[in-house]
Amino acid sequence: MSRTLGAVVIASLFSPLSAGAAQELEDAHRAFYNAQYESAAALTLAPCLAGSEEALAACELRSAALLFQIKRALGEAADKDKAWKQCAVCPELMSAFQRAVARGQTLARVRLERHPDDRATLFLLGKINLNHVWLLLGTLGRKTGWSEYWEGRRALDKVLKVDPGHVRARVARGWIDYVVDTKMPRGTRWLLGGGNKKRGLLAVRQAAEAEADFFTRAEARFALWDMQVRERDLQQAVVTARALSRDFPDNQELNTFLKAHHPSLPH
Repeated sequence: MSRTLGAVVIASLFSPLSAGAAQELEDAHRAFYNAQYESAAALTLAPCLAGSEEALAACELRSAALLFQIKRALGEAADKDKAWKQCAVCPELMSAFQRAVARGQTLARVRLERHPDDRATLFLLGKINLNHVWLLLGTLGRKTGWSEYWEGRRALDKVLKVDPGHVRARVARGWIDYVVDTKMPRGTRWLLGGGNKKRGLLAVRQAAEAEADFFTRAEARFALWDMQVRERDLQQAVVTARALSRDFPDNQELNTFLKAHHPSLPH
């Protein structure tokens, strides 16, 4: 690619964000953390496809929203293949998810060609790749996506090497440690570079207590709540869920959890 053509591509991919698009992205974040994943995915469609500077962030959020839509549609079935075959909406959601991931990867890789150490871009590439991996490995039980996993892991490690306090990267890296240690067979753990449940839990707990902007802190706290539930630490999970429900009162997943595990408390 010539230098002139490269500059044209960069300019077309990353133009200033309009006020309307910024509000749309904020609304999408709020919908996402209220577990309104369909709304979050819809609100991020246009920003992800646009050429604004925030397109990459929109694609990451869109891929996360679509991931959670697929997880919700599949439910908790033990037979993942059977659940997939019976899921009428899943193929369309998967196609949308793959397009969001591919768009985000393209945006990130183009930007990194010019700015290889850009922390925001490295983080978002890592996060998008992990959304892809967690869907395939975790939700669908398919042992694939290794190249995306390693690209994502290395991107996050690069961010944390120069910025150990990067809250979102700490959360994403904590999930790697936790999931690889708790969900992967021993041989697969080795292929994925190993994990460490205790380290993952500690990283997420510290991130949830760190000073950060509203949605970054929400992401860390939701990760902490999820891990607390997985660990059956229900007393602390209730504490975390109650704090989250004050910021996101329309999140029915939080409300259902609180009613089930602490029905005597007002919400």
